[in-house]
Amino acid sequence: MASKTTLNAKNLEALGAERLAELLIEISAGSAAHKRRLRQELAGSQSTTDLAREVRKRLSSIQRARTFINWRKVKAIKVDLETQRSLIANTITLGNPTEAMELIWQFLGLADSIFERSDDGSGTLIESFHKACADVGRIAKSASANGPDLAGKVFGALKNNGYGQYDHLIKETSPALGETGLKHLAELFKNWMQEPEHKPADRDRAVMGWSTNGAVYEDEIYADRRDITARVALRDIADAQDDVDAYIAQQPENARQSPRVAAEIAARLLSADRADEALTTLDQVEIKGRLEVPFEWQQVRVDALEALGRAEEAQNYRWQCFEQTLNEAFLRSFIKRLPDFDDIEAEEKAFAFAHTFPDVHNALAFFVRWPALGEAAKLVVKRRKEFDGDYYQLLSPVADELQGMHPLAATLILRSMIDFTLGSARSGRYKHAARHLVECGSLSTQIDSFGELPSHEDYAAQLRRAHGKKHGFWTRVHQLSG
Repeated sequence: MASKTTLNAKNLEALGAERLAELLIEISAGSAAHKRRLRQELAGSQSTTDLAREVRKRLSSIQRARTFINWRKVKAIKVDLETQRSLIANTITLGNPTEAMELIWQFLGLADSIFERSDDGSGTLIESFHKACADVGRIAKSASANGPDLAGKVFGALKNNGYGQYDHLIKETSPALGETGLKHLAELFKNWMQEPEHKPADRDRAVMGWSTNGAVYEDEIYADRRDITARVALRDIADAQDDVDAYIAQQPENARQSPRVAAEIAARLLSADRADEALTTLDQVEIKGRLEVPFEWQQVRVDALEALGRAEEAQNYRWQCFEQTLNEAFLRSFIKRLPDFDDIEAEEKAFAFAHTFPDVHNALAFFVRWPALGEAAKLVVKRRKEFDGDYYQLLSPVADELQGMHPLAATLILRSMIDFTLGSARSGRYKHAARHLVECGSLSTQIDSFGELPSHEDYAAQLRRAHGKKHGFWTRVHQLSG
């Protein structure tokens, strides 16, 4: 049972409305964001129109702002954006969907001004605009938006999709657009593709171009971007209409030779019960090496073979794909279709193959994902010299996984990261390497025998001899040990 002092809605209600109001005034003092939120709630309690006015004012203020949004300010602007978006989508829409429709477009119009003055490397801010694209679709349905009119707005937005803020707009609005709106939108993009290009005069080319010898000029770059934008939009429209042929028509011939594009086309043909064409599309692609073959291409080829009743061929191809990539999805699918009692033999065969796989890191990742931690431990001990300690994103969590039942293997992985860090003098990682060494010491008490490998004490002594002058590392080790 929760304490009466636990912060939750029920306990706060006990304070009473008057005391809560006083606390809100006190807490909001000095915080423009908190005061703005309270004003918006007060406006919303009066009428949707008043709330819409407050939201519109805030959106205009964000639009006018010119301050750079560094990483420290991203969280605050994200909260602000989500507050305004939520008020539009969840509150104003209920009272006045037409007003909400205008506001959500105003919200989406903020994207350029925000991304021009920020570095959203994490993708945190753009999520709000992708959510707003979904809101457009829902609000448009509530507002009974006219299909062609909505198509015009979607077209105008996607023409200026410089930051990818409208990437999902057609998919999200297709139900509201309906067949009429989708057809109108397709015509708008087709006509846009046919518009004449503006060619700069020769005298301007020294300014416009990058060279005097047939380089790419700004008008040509614009034409390429326009063509790509239009083709992507027309593909999205084709998907919304379940028109496979229209989707294929917007893929240039040279692009269809890409395994990934071929897989996208084949998947759509397969969904349309055109398995023969799907397999032909895939087999027309020249696969030069296993590293060039994306998982999607392999998977849709398996699905096409199954759809054509070529089950044995599909099963053989699953095993082939597993041997090429160690992707456990193919092995699981392969084993699932085996007769009873054959699955254990197949798994043992797969494990034996993985132990000899050229890329030891890929093999380790496979055993952990399966999961088969005992096999992972055997691999580490047997092929310990092959591990690259720079692969810390793989090795660090694997060491954590192995510590409980396989302390020796965990120790060897930790040592590989320590050796890499000290050997390459990566001072930025000294704190991690020091922690790893201390962990090795703790694990050593759980290891019955190191065999031919140096004990923890001997390994630490070797590090001292080889890297004794790396004082930053040893200082951290002493701090952690003490």
